[in-house]
Amino acid sequence: MELDPALTGSLREEAREVLDETITLRRALHRWPELGNDLPVTREHVLAALEGLPLTVTQHSTTSGLAAVLDGGRPGPTVLLRGDMDALPLHEDTDLDFTSAIDGAMHACGHDTHTAMLVGAAKVLSARRAEIPGRVLFMFQPGEEGFGGAEFMLNEGLLDLPTRADGSESPVTGAYALHMTANLPSGWIATRKGSIMASSDQMLITVTGRGGHASQPHSALDPIPIACEIVQALQTMVTRTIDVFDPTVVTVGRITAGTTNNVIPETAVIEGTIRAISERTRTKVRDGIRRVAEGVSAAHDAQVSIQFHDGYPVTVNHPGSAEFALDVAGEIVGRHAAVTLPNPVMGAEDFSYVLQRIPGAMMFLGGTPDDKNPATAAPNHSNRVRFDEGAMQNGIAVYSAMALRHLAGAPT
Repeated sequence: MELDPALTGSLREEAREVLDETITLRRALHRWPELGNDLPVTREHVLAALEGLPLTVTQHSTTSGLAAVLDGGRPGPTVLLRGDMDALPLHEDTDLDFTSAIDGAMHACGHDTHTAMLVGAAKVLSARRAEIPGRVLFMFQPGEEGFGGAEFMLNEGLLDLPTRADGSESPVTGAYALHMTANLPSGWIATRKGSIMASSDQMLITVTGRGGHASQPHSALDPIPIACEIVQALQTMVTRTIDVFDPTVVTVGRITAGTTNNVIPETAVIEGTIRAISERTRTKVRDGIRRVAEGVSAAHDAQVSIQFHDGYPVTVNHPGSAEFALDVAGEIVGRHAAVTLPNPVMGAEDFSYVLQRIPGAMMFLGGTPDDKNPATAAPNHSNRVRFDEGAMQNGIAVYSAMALRHLAGAPT
């Protein structure tokens, strides 16, 4: 079932009508970025922007999360639309008029655009409330950048919606999220079936030897070369034991050892991340890391401890939902601009927790600035990243169309 062409054009126009205020909100959020799960200023901006709309808004207590529910004019299921709100801990280095006013914080991953677009979609859909068969749940989520905000909101009862006023149930049957990227042509939509983003776990390897004088290494047991050998062996382990078509990335980001130049330390600590696009490889690479670290250390008669910290799971798009998302997006942005990603992205997302409970899909929205090339534009998480704000019109329209089409006939 396709959207009526008249409705498609109308949604694009309605999105255009709210674009200016969407840009204003986005710039206000960009100017005052906040980190983690406690975002009081951001939440107040969102609450002010939603004021006057026919929404039931719940302010979560464990985080600054907001759940806003739009009850349609007729009974039906609920569709969830997500927008994340938190920023990153880095110093902005752009020439924007609304650059971050907070030293050491920046919206470098587009979450300000996600939040603003979700507010824009709430306005468009609120104006169509009478024709909506069911509910729309707008999930304004903090703490995506490593703080697990989605899991906090789920645990606080995000999906436990009360019965409608008419006594009918309205279970959440679909969940969708847009993520802005500077490395996709502006206004394009991209997604794929199955794994779309990786898991992200942390590893901590501590090698323990014996400290001593730098002039007498034979009397000590230097953990530093052992740690270096482990780092090298991990890369060989990845390329020689992990299926290239079910990949993993093991990155050592930090090695800590010693206090001065003439002392052999007792310990060396290796810290890094592990990314995978399947639970099978996620488990296998941990086993490999443990085997390598223990084996290398044993060969040098050193002790070792290995700790893993679970991060976000693999983000897996439901096959039917991904096809549905591309279909709807193609109607809004044009078939040429709704594309299938050939491979997963090795970044991680806590929308994965939502998709573990509800079938749905994560999509990417292109936002390459006019003066840049998608292949060379500063990427997300760069302190120089910029986005084409005009792309948010497509984002608002796609969010709105996704909700209307899902509720009219949910994908299978």
